[in-house]
Amino acid sequence: MAGPDLARAAGVSSGVVKGLLDEGVLEVIEIEAVAAFDAPDPDHAPAALNPDQAAAATAIAAATGKGGFAPFLLDGVTGSGKTEAYLEAAARTLKADPAAQILILLPEIALTQDLIARITARFGAAPAEWHSGIAPPRRRQVWEAVVAGRCNIVVGARSALFLPFVNLRLLVVDEEHDGSFKQDEGLVYHGRDLAVARARIEGATVVLASATPSLETLWNAHQGRYGWLKLAARHGTAILPEVTLLDLRQCPPDPQTWLSQPLREAIGETLARGEQTLLFLNRRGYAPVVLCRTCGHRMTAPDTDSWLVEH
Repeated sequence: MAGPDLARAAGVSSGVVKGLLDEGVLEVIEIEAVAAFDAPDPDHAPAALNPDQAAAATAIAAATGKGGFAPFLLDGVTGSGKTEAYLEAAARTLKADPAAQILILLPEIALTQDLIARITARFGAAPAEWHSGIAPPRRRQVWEAVVAGRCNIVVGARSALFLPFVNLRLLVVDEEHDGSFKQDEGLVYHGRDLAVARARIEGATVVLASATPSLETLWNAHQGRYGWLKLAARHGTAILPEVTLLDLRQCPPDPQTWLSQPLREAIGETLARGEQTLLFLNRRGYAPVVLCRTCGHRMTAPDTDSWLVEH
């Protein structure tokens, strides 16, 4: 209890409390507040999984239950429910061992809040958060909770790999293909590869999740070093978008216009419905190459083989 609070509770002035302190009757003892991390409930709000998701969750949970190093590639198209699958595996892991600790790595800090909200909805308790955007006092609380075993689930950036887990059973590297997992300054390392190494040291299960796995991870899966869990269909009612390829030789843009007629019509229909349109240019300039619309010849620089780019 702080001095002012003690004075109010005793019905005296703060000067009385100060006088008692000066006389040695009262003693000030600083007690550091211990952050509370609610225990996740594995049965709080389980998701309805399709057969592929259920099979993936079962395989991962079986590996965590068996113990020992077990790497997996969770390979699923966008919207296939990879998150639901590994959260179900986490729930089964916690149900089998309430003291188990789980680390979920994300490539960008901006992605943490959405995942934290989903984990909170699934388990009825918020996970701990660890990245450079967290204030030092809070980071210290998380560190102490992890080393004391009072924190079950941590969501964080690549630096969370260095937390002192005491019972790490499951690591998840979401969007494992993302280059942001690589640390280029100071201590140089790749978060994905270090996660695999940490899992090997801890004797834990590691899941590398991606809709577009990196070549290294795909190779390890092809070679049988990683278990390969595939989610081929989108989860729930979600469907893959329709993709249309336009040959600009067959439907060339009008003079002084960079958009083909079918694209302009599609944009107009989308805007008429009150919806939004995103035009993505994947590089600088108006186009990656300059082509002859008659023969398809690519224009190159006179002294090199570099393609000309119009600005």
